[in-house]
Amino acid sequence: MSGTPSPKRLIIAIDGPSGAGKSTAAKKLAKRLAYTYLDTGAMYRAVALKAKKDRVSLEDGEDLYRWVSSLHISFLHEGEKTRVLCNGEDVTDGIRTPEMSLLASDISKKRAVREALVEKQREMGREGGVVLEGRDVGTVIFPNASVKFYLDADTEERARRRFDELVKKQMKVDFQKIREEVVRRDENDMGRPLSPLRAAEDAIRIDSTHRTAEEVVEEMVRFVHQRTQEL
Repeated sequence: MSGTPSPKRLIIAIDGPSGAGKSTAAKKLAKRLAYTYLDTGAMYRAVALKAKKDRVSLEDGEDLYRWVSSLHISFLHEGEKTRVLCNGEDVTDGIRTPEMSLLASDISKKRAVREALVEKQREMGREGGVVLEGRDVGTVIFPNASVKFYLDADTEERARRRFDELVKKQMKVDFQKIREEVVRRDENDMGRPLSPLRAAEDAIRIDSTHRTAEEVVEEMVRFVHQRTQEL
C-alpha cells in the first residue's frame, strides 16, 4: 500500500543526495504549508546509532526486521528545531556525525531495515499534509505522492555545506575527507540494489548549487500551489 493523501492535504516527497539541502528546504516548505515534516534519513541514522549502542547483529533477516519494527522513532518539532527521539531518547545530535552518516548508508542496504522503516514511514504520512525528505520517498515509500521533487547540487558545493555544518558544531573536520565521504555516500546510495537513490520519472528537478534555501522553497511552493489547484 503506497498511500493516497486526502484532497488538498498533499503528500510531498523531496529526494536527493547528501548535502543538496533537502532538510532545510523540507522544513521551510512544511512550515510555509503548515504541514508535518518527516526526515526519513534521520530514521535510518537513529537505527544505526541504536544498533551500535546496543551491539545489535545486523545480519539481514526476521530478527533484524522485528528489532527495527520494535523501535519507536518520532519527531518533536520545537520552532525551527526538529528533535529526533528513539525509544524516548533524544538522539538528535548523536545521529549527525560523519560516522553515523556512513553507517546509516550501509545499514540502509539491509532489506529487513528498509521494509520495517518503510512501513513506519507510510503509516506516519498516509493521511497527507506531510513533507517527507529522503532518498526513496518518491520512488518507493510514496510512489503516488502528490508532488515529487529531486533536489541536487554539485559535489564540491555539497561537501562545502557539510563541512560548514560540522565546523559550526565545533567538530574537527578535514574538507578533503568530507568530500570523499560525500562521494562514498553517493556511491552507496545510488549503487545499492535495494531502493537506490534516483529521481522519480515525474519528479521536478531542482539544482540548489547556486541558489539560497529561500529561492529553492519559493520554487517548490509555486509547484505545490499549482498542484493543489489541479486537485
